[in-house]
Amino acid sequence: MNRRKIPLPSSTAPTALLGDIRALIETSRQRAALAVNAELTLLFWHVGQRIHMEVLAGQRAGYGEEILPTLAEQLTHDYGRGFGEKNLRRMVKFAATFPEEPIVATLSRQLSWSHLVLLLPLKDPLQRDYYAQMASTEHWSVRTLRERIDSMLYERTALSQKPEATIAQERATLRDAQRMTPALVMRDPYILDFLGLRDSWQESDLEAAIIREMESFLLELGAGFSFVARQKRIQIDDEDFHLDLLFYNRKLRRLVAVELKIGEFKAAYKGQMELYLRWLDKHEREPEEASPLGIILCTGKKREQIELLELDKSGIHVAEYVTSLPPRAVLGEKLQQATERARLQIAEHGHV
Repeated sequence: MNRRKIPLPSSTAPTALLGDIRALIETSRQRAALAVNAELTLLFWHVGQRIHMEVLAGQRAGYGEEILPTLAEQLTHDYGRGFGEKNLRRMVKFAATFPEEPIVATLSRQLSWSHLVLLLPLKDPLQRDYYAQMASTEHWSVRTLRERIDSMLYERTALSQKPEATIAQERATLRDAQRMTPALVMRDPYILDFLGLRDSWQESDLEAAIIREMESFLLELGAGFSFVARQKRIQIDDEDFHLDLLFYNRKLRRLVAVELKIGEFKAAYKGQMELYLRWLDKHEREPEEASPLGIILCTGKKREQIELLELDKSGIHVAEYVTSLPPRAVLGEKLQQATERARLQIAEHGHV
């Protein structure tokens, strides 16, 4: 029996109507996906917590090693590979790492299980919380979170050099008010391996390479940066000065001046940057904006000079930059040394 073909309508649906319905469908799908992710994450936490409590109740060494393979085999048979032994161990670690259910409930609405798996190996709670909050606030993909962890982003932030009480306070500001602070944004060192600079170069070469690779440079600068000007002309009395790069950070709501230097930081750079910042504050700052900040990028710096100059009081951040990514062990050692120096300074002077 031949079925009668139903003719298609001769005219298409109105564009606006079709667009509205598509938007409704996509929004509903996104909400459904988020709801499923949140429920799965909570399920994994409850499973991990239940196994963790069972292992603790076993009160003998090796009990977990005995029970997990058997449990995984049975659950895999019933519910699939998602409940294999490796994932069960992750669930147990998840429950042990994040023991408070309200915190887990919040995280489950913000981050996927794949995000959380990347956070589990991080041993420092401050470091782990930083990445969790930044991934949530900045909507990082799993790939971006992995890249940020691999580049030791937290250890490179000015925040990591602060006293623990300050770190906790600034994290709370980010979490509760969704507001960035300079310590969360500023980094040291900046990794500019994407510029393709080799052997020797001049400051003009560095600036030109940054302009050419501006998208990558903005990502390395951090959250909320947008490019404003190159060689910003600053006229004071009858003399012209030129600021290398000018940016605006919408998270901080302030202008950020960047000076590029080859070689080690010199004390004279402070006066130059202070002059630029005061001019920007007088002539360029909008009423609702905070005072401009300055970043001086050098290939090296002497810590005692930086400390004695008290650059933070002038809103100036001095940071090194590297044009090739050092081995993780080398970078880690360098950052560890910086952390130890910061702790020593805190112990001696009560500030950093």
